[in-house]
Amino acid sequence: MANKLTQRIDNIKQSMERLPQEAFQYFVSVTPRDKGNARSKTRLRGTTIVADYPYAQRLNNGWSDQAPDGMTKPTQDFIARRLEQIAKGR
Repeated sequence: MANKLTQRIDNIKQSMERLPQEAFQYFVSVTPRDKGNARSKTRLRGTTIVADYPYAQRLNNGWSDQAPDGMTKPTQDFIARRLEQIAKGR
């Protein structure tokens, strides 16, 4: 029993360690793409996603038809779904 619990805890820990990278990849995937500048200038610094371009706020406010909900809200929803999956062992 203890071995299964330890394994489960290790799996949760590994999944949580991967979550920032998964969230970053999702954020980039929902970032509008015209010339690719916004996607290429988005970085993951530690556990923080940094959109390092002057019009990031406009895109995040739904300025582009490609991302009417911006990038932050969909990424937050993605993280919430992943946390539920991790809690369920997936």
